[in-house]
Amino acid sequence: MAGQPSLEDKIQQAGSALKMLRESTLGPPLLPAIPAEFTNWRDEQRAWRTSVCLLEQSHHMTELHLRGADAHKFVSQVAVNRLDNLTRLRAKQLVMTDESGYMVSDCIVFCEADDFLRVVGPPTASNWLQFHAERTDLSIEVTRDENMIVSRERRDVFRFQLQGPNALELVREVADDGLPEIKFFHIGEFSIAGHRVRALRHGMAGMPGFEIYGPWEAQEAVRARVEEAGAGYGLRKAGSLAYATTGQESGWMARPVPAVYAGDHNKSFRKWLPATSFEGSASIGGSFVAREISDHFVEPYELGYGKMVNFDHDFVGRDALMERASNGRTKVTLELNPDDVFRVMRASVGKERPRTKFIALPVANYATFQADSVTLNGAEIGHSQWCTYSSNAGALLSTALVENEVAEIGREVSLVWGESNSLRPAVEDHEMTEIRATIMPVPYFEKVIKRD
Repeated sequence: MAGQPSLEDKIQQAGSALKMLRESTLGPPLLPAIPAEFTNWRDEQRAWRTSVCLLEQSHHMTELHLRGADAHKFVSQVAVNRLDNLTRLRAKQLVMTDESGYMVSDCIVFCEADDFLRVVGPPTASNWLQFHAERTDLSIEVTRDENMIVSRERRDVFRFQLQGPNALELVREVADDGLPEIKFFHIGEFSIAGHRVRALRHGMAGMPGFEIYGPWEAQEAVRARVEEAGAGYGLRKAGSLAYATTGQESGWMARPVPAVYAGDHNKSFRKWLPATSFEGSASIGGSFVAREISDHFVEPYELGYGKMVNFDHDFVGRDALMERASNGRTKVTLELNPDDVFRVMRASVGKERPRTKFIALPVANYATFQADSVTLNGAEIGHSQWCTYSSNAGALLSTALVENEVAEIGREVSLVWGESNSLRPAVEDHEMTEIRATIMPVPYFEKVIKRD
């Protein structure tokens, strides 16, 4: 992307990627075009476990469209998982690493036709794929349908999810001619309010549901029909606050630091990517003090993606992953002690000084990439990367990576809360403190998704 400063330029100007990210003022990205709450985020959260919740996705996710005879072959070269069984009207999670075997991003790829793949997810995924697509000799055509944080134009399709125990019955009712049988992570076609739509059967927050999408101009009629029928099933629409917490209960680590910030092997990517990109604008916040940016990188195995890694095909990062087919850390859920949480919240807004770092609810993260140190008996054993409140758990939960030997369910550890010597104006003056936490499973609740 010539003619403008690159990510590499911005890193060099800052002195290092770590310094650039630590000094950035950007907080967690907000979802555009929808309110923070439709009703209240507590009941909106409860709906995906007790009734049914509508989660809007039309505006904030980037899409990359890959067309051509070699679309499947191309994606296979950048994904750790096998794609030979990705056939028409199926979907898969793509997990991508750099040459060093560290995570770049994950996303969902929809096989719309034999020669058309629709990649949906964060901009980190589309940026990585687009970079490699522009450099391949394979027969593919790449177009980008940018999210509305960047572009305010219409999208190719509208998209929303229906999640919760009542989702299936609701979709059955609104399907004009009946709902076809749709297996897990398969895509079905049917009509709602006279408009042809497609629906991916999957789960979010550990509950069953559907991701429904269709022509942009059909969205108002489709939504109106779903909301009308949804009144009889306890439907709640989730605002941006509740939406940002959906991955917590299922243990999906929403935003690990992508490995693109380091290594000569990634320099051409950093020179291609604009300084104004998501990666160039992002921030790191929290108590975890890294020596270098690579201390923030994670491996697919640590995130629970080990079963997806398939060495029967060549892909970026294959050699590095083969050398270390295991990891030294385990992904866990931390349940923060409520007495400590309330102590920190009171001290953050009280009259006494010094104050503690404010804890916002339901999203406690205050940077694009949150990184809080986790300790046991004063020794650092890992760090937390995502922290939100769950009304269903009745607790503040955090997704963390901790050393294997201490990852025992029920063990009490501490999360160090605050940001020492912060250079970011968005972070108030405060003192560091510890919050007791109990190691809990990932996912926090047992999944009830049927995969038949």
